[in-house]
Amino acid sequence: MRIKEGSGAPEQVRKRVVEDMDKSYFPVKTIIPSTEIVHDRVMLELFRGCIRGCRFCQAGYVYRPVRSRNPKLLAEYGKAACEDSGYQEMTLTSLSSTDYPCLLELCDELLDYCAPRDIGLSLPSLRADTFSMNLMQRLQRVRKGGLTFAPEAGTQRLRDAINKNLREEDLLQSCRTAFSGGWSGVKLYFMLGLPTETDEDVLGIADLARKVYQVWRESTPNRARGVRVTVSTPGSVPKPHPAFQWEAQLPVEEYQRRVNLLRDALRRDKSITYNWHDPQTSYLEAIFSRGDRRLADVLEWAWEHGAKFDAWSEYFDYQRWMDALAACGLDGDFYAHRERGRSEVFPWCRIDPMVTTGFLWRERELCYQSQTTPDCRSKCSGCGANRLLTGGVCNG
Repeated sequence: MRIKEGSGAPEQVRKRVVEDMDKSYFPVKTIIPSTEIVHDRVMLELFRGCIRGCRFCQAGYVYRPVRSRNPKLLAEYGKAACEDSGYQEMTLTSLSSTDYPCLLELCDELLDYCAPRDIGLSLPSLRADTFSMNLMQRLQRVRKGGLTFAPEAGTQRLRDAINKNLREEDLLQSCRTAFSGGWSGVKLYFMLGLPTETDEDVLGIADLARKVYQVWRESTPNRARGVRVTVSTPGSVPKPHPAFQWEAQLPVEEYQRRVNLLRDALRRDKSITYNWHDPQTSYLEAIFSRGDRRLADVLEWAWEHGAKFDAWSEYFDYQRWMDALAACGLDGDFYAHRERGRSEVFPWCRIDPMVTTGFLWRERELCYQSQTTPDCRSKCSGCGANRLLTGGVCNG
C-alpha cells in the first residue's frame, strides 16, 4: 500500500475482510434497551456479501466476496441469543437470505426450538425466484408474518438493465405459492428513476401489481378475508462503489411526475395500496451519498441552525438544508443531478473495496444494452473481490 508523501497516511485504504465467518465474533449477549427499537428482535446473520450483482446496490459490491456461516453454529447462536434476551422474534438476515445454501436445514433446527416457545422466525425481503413451498411451510409453523418481494422494476427490460435477474413468472409463481398457503398480503418494492427508465417501465409497475392481484383471485377460492397488495417506490439514489456511481439522480420534479403517473394508473385498484417516498429527502441523500469534504461545512451549518432529528419527518426542514448549501456556496445539483465521466476522480476513490473500476464500468455499459451478468454462484464475473481471500476463491 503506497504512503502519501509527507503525510504518513496511506494513499488508499483497502478494506479488511474476515475470511472465516465461523471464527468471527457473534454478539449472542446483547444490551436490551428499555424502549422499543427498530430491530427489536434477534438478528441472525447468515452470511456476508451477496452472490447477486444488482447494479444499483452499494452493499452488494462493498461486502464482496461471499462468506457463509455454518448452520450448526448459527442455530446455536440463535438459541443462545433468544435465551439471553427474551426476544420473541428472530430474523435470518443477510443481503439475500434465500441464497444461503443451508437455509432449509437451518430453519428446521431453529423452528424445533422456536415453535414450542412461540418465537417467530422471519426472512425479510425474499427473492421471488428462490421462494418455495418447502420454505413457506416452515415459516408458517409459528405465525405468519408479512411477505415482501423486491422486483425493483416493472418491466423485464429494466430488470435486465439493472441486473436484477428476476423474471415476472418467478414473482407470480411465488405469489401463487404464498396465496395458496394462506397468506393474504404481499408487499412489492420498486425504485423510480433507475437508469434507462421510461414511462412504459413506470406503468409496468402498475401492470405487475394487477397481475399479482389476479393471481390471488385465481389461487384463493375463499376470498372472505380479501388481499392486501402494497406497492412502494422510493427514488433511486446513486451511491459510491456500485456500477451506477456515475449516474445522475432524477430531478425532484421529474420523480414527482413519475409518482403521479403511477398513482393515477393505480387509482381504481382498491386492493392495491401505493406508497412513495418524499423526493426531497432522496435528493439530500443523493447529495451526501456522493459528496466531498466541503459538505462537512453544510452539516455543521444545518446543525447550528436547528437540524437535530431530521430523520423524522416532523422535524425535517428541507429549506434549512437548501439554506445550508447556499451559505456554504455549494449547489446540490452538482452532487445529485450530474452524470459523471469515466475519468472523474471521486472523493471515495481513497477507499479500495477491491472491486475494480474497470469491472464496474463494464457493468454500467451492460446496463445500457439491457444485458445481464450471471450471479457469482453460476460463474465468476472477475470483479476482483476474491483476491482478498486466501487462494483467491470465495464460497459464493
